Amino acid sequence: MLPAAAVGVALQTHWWAVNSWPVAVVTGGLSLLLGLAVLWLRAATPWAALAGVVLTASLMFSTEHFPYRPWQTALAPVLAVSLLTWAATRLGREQKERLGTGEKRQGRQASQVAANLGLAALVCGGLVQSRLSGTAWGARAAGSPMALFAVGLAALAEAAADTVSSEVGQVLGGRPRMITTLRPAAPGTDGAISLAGTVAGTLAAGIVALAGSLALGGGTAMLAVSWAGGVFGLLFDSLLGATLERRGWLNNDAVNFLSTASASLCATALLAIQP
Repeated sequence: MLPAAAVGVALQTHWWAVNSWPVAVVTGGLSLLLGLAVLWLRAATPWAALAGVVLTASLMFSTEHFPYRPWQTALAPVLAVSLLTWAATRLGREQKERLGTGEKRQGRQASQVAANLGLAALVCGGLVQSRLSGTAWGARAAGSPMALFAVGLAALAEAAADTVSSEVGQVLGGRPRMITTLRPAAPGTDGAISLAGTVAGTLAAGIVALAGSLALGGGTAMLAVSWAGGVFGLLFDSLLGATLERRGWLNNDAVNFLSTASASLCATALLAIQP
C-alpha cells in the first residue's frame, strides 16, 4: 500500500509541478511540515513519519479542487486525527505505563500509520478519476467525489475514535468489560470497552467527521455518514479484538486496517440507502 501511495504521490507531484506548481509546492511542503512536527513531538518513528508524509500528500492531492485552498482538502481531518491521537496517548501516560499498556516512547510504527491512514488514502484515490471524468463536487451519486470522500472520511474518523477510546478508557474508564460477554476485564485487554472510552471515541469520530465535512463543504449529510461509519468501525474494532485478535489470528495492525475498512463499508451502505 505504501509503495503504491508513494508512486501515486510522485506522479501527481510531477503533474502539478508542470500544470500548477504552487499546488505541488504547498501540498508537499505542508505534508513534510506535518511529518517533521510528528518527529519533534516524538509521536512516531522516522519511518512512520515518512509514511505519514506520503499518505497525507496522497490524501491532499486526491481532494484538491479549484480554487486551490490547502485547508479545504483532507489536510483538515488528517490534522484532527493527528492532534486527537497525540493528546490521547499522552493523557495519563504514567498511569498507563504502570499498567504496561502505554504506547512506546519512540511513538508509532510505520505499520500503524499505514493501518490507520492507508484505507482512507486508497478510497480517496478514486477522487482523481472522478475529477478526470468531470463529475461535479456537489454530486451525491455513488462514485461522485463527495460520496467517495465521505467513505474515506469515515475511515479517518474510525482511526481517531479507536485510539482515543482506548487511551482515554484506560485512564478514565475504570474497569472495562468485554464487548462480547460484558464481563469485567483488565484495562488494555483486547476487546474490552468502557463507557468513558466509548464516549470519548465517539466524540473523536465526530470531530474528525466535522473537520472533513467543513473542509470539503459536504454539509450535514457527509458529517452524519462519516461519523456513523466511524462509530461503527470503533465497535467493530472491539469485536475483532475480543475474538480474532485474542485468538492470535490477527495482529493489532490488521485489526486496525479491517476496522477502518468496516467504517468505510458502513458509510457506503448509508450512502446507498439515502433518498
